[in-house]
Amino acid sequence: MDIESPSGSAERFKLYDELELQEFQDKFVIKSHESPNQGFWISRVDGNINPIDDDTISETPSMTSTIYGVVGTIRLVVGTYAIVITSRKEVGSFLGFPVYRLTSMRVLACNEALRFSTSQEKKDEAYFLTLLKIVESMPGLYYSYEIDITLNLQRRSKLVEGWMSKPLWKQADPRYVWNKHLMEELIEFKLDRFILPLVQGSFQTDELKLKDSCAKLTLISRRCTRRLGTRMWRRGANFEGDTANFIETEQLLEIEDFRFSFLQVRGSIPLLWEQIVDLSYKPSLRVISHEQTHGVEGQLSAAYAAEMQNQQSVRYVPFDFHLHCGSSNFDNLKILYDQISEDFEKQRYFLIDSKGDILEEQKGIIRSNCIDSLDRTNVTQCYMAQKSINLQLHRIGVLTDSECISMFEEEYGKFRILWAEQGDEISLEYAGTNALKGDLVRYGKKTLAGLIKDGISALSRYYLNNFHDGIRQDALDLISGHYTVSRNIPSPFQRNSFEPLSKTVNMQYLPVASALIIGGLTATTFTLQQAGRNAQHCVSSVLCAGITAGVMAIVKANGRQFCSRPRLCGLL
Repeated sequence: MDIESPSGSAERFKLYDELELQEFQDKFVIKSHESPNQGFWISRVDGNINPIDDDTISETPSMTSTIYGVVGTIRLVVGTYAIVITSRKEVGSFLGFPVYRLTSMRVLACNEALRFSTSQEKKDEAYFLTLLKIVESMPGLYYSYEIDITLNLQRRSKLVEGWMSKPLWKQADPRYVWNKHLMEELIEFKLDRFILPLVQGSFQTDELKLKDSCAKLTLISRRCTRRLGTRMWRRGANFEGDTANFIETEQLLEIEDFRFSFLQVRGSIPLLWEQIVDLSYKPSLRVISHEQTHGVEGQLSAAYAAEMQNQQSVRYVPFDFHLHCGSSNFDNLKILYDQISEDFEKQRYFLIDSKGDILEEQKGIIRSNCIDSLDRTNVTQCYMAQKSINLQLHRIGVLTDSECISMFEEEYGKFRILWAEQGDEISLEYAGTNALKGDLVRYGKKTLAGLIKDGISALSRYYLNNFHDGIRQDALDLISGHYTVSRNIPSPFQRNSFEPLSKTVNMQYLPVASALIIGGLTATTFTLQQAGRNAQHCVSSVLCAGITAGVMAIVKANGRQFCSRPRLCGLL
């Protein structure tokens, strides 16, 4: 089956899949293993890119290593930095072509001019380098050397003749190219076979055996980069209508002579709203575009519903997940499905046969979201995907109308695991932990182990959101191009666009405050135990309790100032 080249004759564009990195005192040389005369070098003095020629290598490199791609380059205050792939893992194939997960990166510093810079420039460069170190460990990055994985099957079927002969970066949907900003300089120098579009999201695949039919099931999730960010620092929409945590998920079923594609999307509630961390477990919500401040999810849902009344060709269906499903019953999502089943079945799915003939097209899409577009959303999307795959298998006669995939215990287990692992990966990228409610996807109910895991994940989210995600947000704003470094504008740490730098250094007082609170509680408990013996211990108990309460009140009143906050860009 081949739908990749509509004409059947156009030659496919392929990137170099193994590169040689040579390190010299004054430059880095990157060239193809396959074609050693193809490559480029980057000056370690000024960061300029130059093509390889006969005079490039006139001495022995100090170090030579194999790399598997170039993520891109970025110019900071003084230096230029190249990011390369140092290890990868093949995780499956997309439409017959290998897909890899990036497992480690390395930042190559071309900043010899840093020694001639001012002290403020050195401070700024050091902070930006800290952000690049965070980028090195970004999870969920996928790519292929031979096929663009940003386009879903239905869109690919409508490509014009010769499209596949274009460089991969030209084929890609820029919304889903994680390193779009980092590729700009490589594009400028026309290094097409070195330009590797990365997708952040998830790629999961497994083989199924349904009666006498062998099938391959693939889940690929593509995260949009237009409002890239962390759970608490990127909420809702911006003024252009881009929403946080917007992800297109494609469920691809390849069976017999057919390929099915079913698309769903998730994204933060598309209003202008925020939920700024302030040390509380659930910070208050504020809808920016309305005079009223909405403090609970139900009020935010009401504002969303009000906005949807003005939309054409959109049906808004609210569903109280906790009321109907609680923490134990996945199948109660049938209550939601019954409300939308008619529209759902009319929307269909995409279906193409081995000849490239389109037999069905998906005519609409379900957009799901909870407050984070993570945990409850993933449970709901898994349920809808299960309904769709049943319809698909009925369509080609693999299952009868009275049969469904859940009747095949082993294969149904594989299906659920794919969705659960996809949910974990997406959650890790946005919130820093695995998804909550994963047991509902894996087993259809909660387990004790799952409850313990969810508790640990919830505490981890609290810590990361309050004390780590500010700097992680800065890293994402930097590599996505939402913040551009320039020597021609004042230092962002002298003129902070979000709030004065002095307000972010209060983080250093948090350990002191925490120690005072813990010490105060301990002293209060001890003196209370002794209070029955004499009045002095009673006075001590009251004093310790008063000091502890006072410190707690100060921390609570200034909660936002104790949290890690982004320093480069504002909320919108």
